[in-house]
Order: sequence, then structure tokens, then C-alpha cells
Amino acid sequence: MSTFMFKNKANSYTPISNIFIDKYMPKARGEYVKVYLLGIKYCMSGEPGINSAMFAGTLSLLETDVMNAWNYWNDEGVVKLIPIDNLGNFNIAFLDLDDQISDNNENIDLLKELNNTSTKDMLQDIENLVARPLSSKEMKMYISWINDFNFPPELILLLIEYCTSKNKTDYRYIERIAISWHDAKINTIENAQIYIKKHEDKWIKIRKILSYLGIKDAEIMKPQQQLLEKWINSYKFSLEVIYRACDITFSRINKADFKYIDAILTNWFKEGIKTIKDIDTKDFKKAKFKKSSSNLNTGPKTNFNNYEQRSYDYDELEKKLLGWDKND
Repeated sequence: MSTFMFKNKANSYTPISNIFIDKYMPKARGEYVKVYLLGIKYCMSGEPGINSAMFAGTLSLLETDVMNAWNYWNDEGVVKLIPIDNLGNFNIAFLDLDDQISDNNENIDLLKELNNTSTKDMLQDIENLVARPLSSKEMKMYISWINDFNFPPELILLLIEYCTSKNKTDYRYIERIAISWHDAKINTIENAQIYIKKHEDKWIKIRKILSYLGIKDAEIMKPQQQLLEKWINSYKFSLEVIYRACDITFSRINKADFKYIDAILTNWFKEGIKTIKDIDTKDFKKAKFKKSSSNLNTGPKTNFNNYEQRSYDYDELEKKLLGWDKND
């Protein structure tokens, strides 16, 4: 269960920005809009905080729906979601949607820049890609990338094309991608193409794993995404190995539990298990050990074995080793 702490002043009314209504509400899922509206109502009425169970109950939603909604609005730049601790509690700040672009761009002389043919052509191409006219703030933002980020116009157009291919045309989202490219020291078309391929390859694998588990991409939260990335990037497990861990998890606890899957994969990683063959070899050795142990109960009675032999459930022992025996 999470608790959300609101960090705005109390008001007796709930103001909703026209920018939210015009730009964000139409493309958002209905439950996400409900979470935002109720959240800003609590915030403006002076409510210091509310837990996710009460939030979900009021809106007839699941707690995961509430968390997914706040992650969505955080990614869209509508709110700022700040973790308070490791227990799933957050501060939520509702951002001013009228002033999302940095004032550092205000010193750009837009009329002068538009006299530059290549800059003008770039802005016209961007308008064609996002299928709408650009505001002056957006134009200044894109122009600033040429000097501040050392992005050539061709790279900026590739970035915009990449965002629009994901149906993301809001400049706040585009700005976040530009900052991430700059942080990754991308300043050429070649570097950008390598980065895009690596990023997309990762998400192709993530979507396949989620599909195998019967989960949609929009339903996962950040901690789950981090686990998926760990299995793929840090552990470097193939999809087949991850699928096997999913199968074992479901056979034992009859649900897709990310922590249980992670415990299995972490155990395999520590043991140096990398392939399906390694897993089958391990299982074969365990089965052989079970069989040899059971043979201890056969044969004539002696002073050594003339007592009731103990019978161990090695699957159960392994679950206890992983720390999941209480979750069945």
C-alpha cells in the first residue's frame, strides 16, 4: 500500500488548467484522468495525504491503476512524483502547465533565427512531423538544442521522428528524450541510430516477457520495469531462460509474481546457470539426489536404519531458501 503526500496550498475550489483539458485529457485513459482530478481536488482542499487503498476505493479502481496513473502523469510532465522512502510512499507536486519550458531560451531572437534557411526548414519539418503549428516557446527550445546540446538539425529531426513513431508529440516528452540523448553523449545520426536500436531491442524483449505473463506494457510499474531490465541487461539471460523461471513460478504459486521470478533468476545467476541446458542439468541432479535419498529407506533393517526415515520435499526446501515459502 502506498501513501501520497500533496505539496500545494489549500483552496476551497479545484482549478483545472485549460492546457490539461485541451492537450492532456483527450489522449489519456479515463481512469488516469479520474486519478488526476481526485488528486488535485485533495491537494487544493488541504488534504495532507491519502493512501492508495482509499484512493482506489473512492474511484472503484485497483491500487495498481492508481500507481500506474501517477507514473503516467509523471512521465507526461503534469506532476512530479518524488519517492519519500522505500515503502512505496511519494510526494506529489502538481506542476504549472503554463511554464514548462526553461526561461534560458528567452534570450533567443526568434525573428533573427528564422532568417536562417536551415533553421527555418528544420522547424517546418518538425511541424509536419508533429502535425500541428509550433509555439514560439517550442521553436526556441528546438533552436537551443543546436548550441546547448550540439545537435545538428538532422539529428533533431531524427529525434522528433523517433518520438512521433511512438505517438508522442508533446514537447515535454520530446524535451525529456533530448535531455536523455544529451546525457548519453549522442550528437550524431550514427550514435542516435545505435542508441535507438539498443533501446528498442530491450523493449521488444520486455514486451515479449510481459506477453508471456499475460500482462500489458501499460500495467507495469517502475520497480517491475527495473527487474525486467536487470534480467535482460545485467544478468543477460535469454528469453527462453526467463520464460522457464516464469513457468516455475506459476507452477509453484499459480501467479505471475515478479519478486518470485527475480529470486529464481538471481539464484541461477549466482550459480552460473546461463542456459536451458544448465537448468535441465541442475534439475536432473536434484531429481537423482531425491531418488538416491529415497533408496535409503529400502533394504533390511539394521541398527543404523531401524528407525523412521525422514522424507524431505526438496522443492519446498528450495522455496524456503529463496524466501518465498510464506507466499504460497
